[in-house]
Amino acid sequence: MAEGNSLVSVDYEIFGKVQGVFFRKYTQAEGKKLGLVGWVQNTNRGTVQGQLQGPISKVRHMQEWLETQGSPKSHIDRASFNNEKAIAKLDYSDFQIVK
Repeated sequence: MAEGNSLVSVDYEIFGKVQGVFFRKYTQAEGKKLGLVGWVQNTNRGTVQGQLQGPISKVRHMQEWLETQGSPKSHIDRASFNNEKAIAKLDYSDFQIVK
């Protein structure tokens, strides 16, 4: 399988003004647009966290989006990505907002 099609899973946490600005909604929409699966939720620390799964090239695109773009009214200070690993199959069937 080509490098760009290998499936990966990565956890993320986004810091900055990311709550109360529709960040989760935009993250879900962008993830679905890219054909990724996973989840996104607010934390009690004022951050947004979640997990992305999909082809490595699409995950990289989403990581860049999370780091630099986000929702129109958000202000991203930094993005943290960890626990990246290759996976054989997707653990989720869609991209969900977790309450």
